[in-house]
Amino acid sequence: MCGIFAYLNYNVPRDRKFIATTLVNGLKRLEYRGYDSAGVAIDGDQTVADNVANIELLKKRGKVAALEEEMFSSQLQWDKVLDRHLGIAHTRWATHGVPNEVNCHPHRSGKENEFVVIHNGIITNWRELRTLLESKGYEFESDTDTEVIAKLIKFHFDNEPKLNFRQLVERTVSELEGAFALVFKSRHFPEEAVAARRGSPLLIGVKTKMTGNANVPIQPTNPKAALEESLPGAKGAGLPRGRKGSDRTEDYQWDHYVNEDTPSEYFLASDASAVIEHTKRVLFLEDDDVAHIKNGSLTIHRLAHKMVPGGNNTREVKTLEMELQEIMKGQFPHFMLKEIYEQPDSVVNTMRGRVDFENHKVLLGGLVDHLGDIRRCRRLLFIACGTSYNSAIATRQFLEEMTELPVIVDIASDFLDRKCPIFRDDVTFFISQSGETADTLSALRYCRSKGALTVGITNTVGSTISRETSCGVHINAGPEIGVASTKAYTSQILALVMFGLMMAEDRTSKQERCKEVIESLRVLPEMIAKVLKNDEQIKAIAQELHDKKSLLVMGRGYNFANCLEGALKIKELTYMHSEGILAGELKHGPLAMVDAEMPIVMLMMNDGTYEKSHNALQQIVARHGRPIIICSEGECPTVGDNAQALQYVQVPQLVDCLQGVLTVIPLQLLSYHIATIKGLDVDCPRNLAKSVTVE
Repeated sequence: MCGIFAYLNYNVPRDRKFIATTLVNGLKRLEYRGYDSAGVAIDGDQTVADNVANIELLKKRGKVAALEEEMFSSQLQWDKVLDRHLGIAHTRWATHGVPNEVNCHPHRSGKENEFVVIHNGIITNWRELRTLLESKGYEFESDTDTEVIAKLIKFHFDNEPKLNFRQLVERTVSELEGAFALVFKSRHFPEEAVAARRGSPLLIGVKTKMTGNANVPIQPTNPKAALEESLPGAKGAGLPRGRKGSDRTEDYQWDHYVNEDTPSEYFLASDASAVIEHTKRVLFLEDDDVAHIKNGSLTIHRLAHKMVPGGNNTREVKTLEMELQEIMKGQFPHFMLKEIYEQPDSVVNTMRGRVDFENHKVLLGGLVDHLGDIRRCRRLLFIACGTSYNSAIATRQFLEEMTELPVIVDIASDFLDRKCPIFRDDVTFFISQSGETADTLSALRYCRSKGALTVGITNTVGSTISRETSCGVHINAGPEIGVASTKAYTSQILALVMFGLMMAEDRTSKQERCKEVIESLRVLPEMIAKVLKNDEQIKAIAQELHDKKSLLVMGRGYNFANCLEGALKIKELTYMHSEGILAGELKHGPLAMVDAEMPIVMLMMNDGTYEKSHNALQQIVARHGRPIIICSEGECPTVGDNAQALQYVQVPQLVDCLQGVLTVIPLQLLSYHIATIKGLDVDCPRNLAKSVTVE
């Protein structure tokens, strides 16, 4: 949700058109996160006090391309060369206030644009802050929670003008409740950038002549500079009063990352896809970090009481293992279709270095040190949202079989609402493609506070979940740009199946089962490629279904998770009502919906639930239903003389716990083709975001 991108060039001459194009391209890389409006803030051609350039705000409802067109039609001197400049840009996903130019980011402190800010997250005490700031004479122009941040930093500047930019930001964020990633720009502090995060992701890409990785020490802020009195509704009892010059505080002196005045470029972004074309060297900010870029050098700060004695009080500049072509469409018309077709390769990447096919062994290196604790645990809990939740449902039966432990699967938001009892001998798994899902993160912190072992399953190296869990597994599916998850889902299933195999490696009674599954893992990539050859048939089925109002997806056993996932994809992409139904529940209500007009897809594989699924098929056909059946090759189920009236999509037969990796692909393709036939935006469905960073 929302995308942040900022570009600072220091002693690196760039013309204004280059800067603006860099900002726009950064936003385009973040479009997949979901948004409804976009805006940028750059230096203008006019000068104000102290011969400093004014700040121009350019905003537009709709796509980034519309912002780009409007921006370059303005009268700014686009060929003007700027040796030092900070530009900030944002894509907004509306939470407070309708999508329009006024509510769009960046938000400003007042009509003079003295301070501007971009924000990803939600401020929960914004009403109290706004009420108090309005009582102090500050005028608001939008309906957003973010505008209070811009007004609040202006309040502190007005009352304590001797504070530096970073100190002003620290004062401001100390009074905020909720989740945020923030980047500030100010005409009072030209060529400086200050960023802060709590709960929402933010990274900094670094481009200098320096090479290799480095550790940036965190500088503790002098406690005297910490907020002593806060706004009502935040954490205290009143606005901080202005202080005399003798009370000012000086920064601690530390080595800066990149020497001052060294030519350097910095790229601040919500995720790595926006910076990879500029640099592979990035630093991930953590909660309560404040980053300050001044005179071309970067420092990281935290309030002294947030410093952890003996903890990790540095931030490592890492080298990304991502290539630009991985986030390009290539020959495909949409990212989603590309990612569906990447699955033969993505499952190989998930297994690479982990599955020993010759000796029938599985080793997940991230779990080795904690495997004994996991085997001795009371129960396994898998907590996730959306598609990630469905991946846990898909593997629950196999994990129960291989571990012989109670396996509980929970939706993160419901888990939090119930305040589920957690014990020290529980092992809790948190599954998230982005590693930044807000509800899942909150559940992780809740379980950690109860002393449970926490395990992360993510697709994003350096994500918050991967940093805050005790151990975990990266699924290595590669960047997923389309909002509707495809290859991450199948790789999540594989990662969880491999965990089950690893848990059973010391059990003699499970060895034959392990060998069977590992042999199926060996042929899985070619089986996926075979399923993809059904694309044209599925496209023809989509032509028949695209004008329908509803679609039911039915199955049981290992197939049920794909009923949920297939229905979710239909809803996400086609805006058609769809419901995943457990076939065993058919007579308990859903059968009332069945008639000759109701489109139905049934998953009927040749496994332990085949006969019972066939009973459900008979009941549907008896009510004149004509389901489309996804079934095993050579096993087309029939009912009486209706064989010719039914449609079949045949997929290769595989071991039951991996069959879902194959049967979900026709559903992914079906949802994709229905959406494209209807002329909908496949990669960015309305109202949805790729990374859900607010609760």
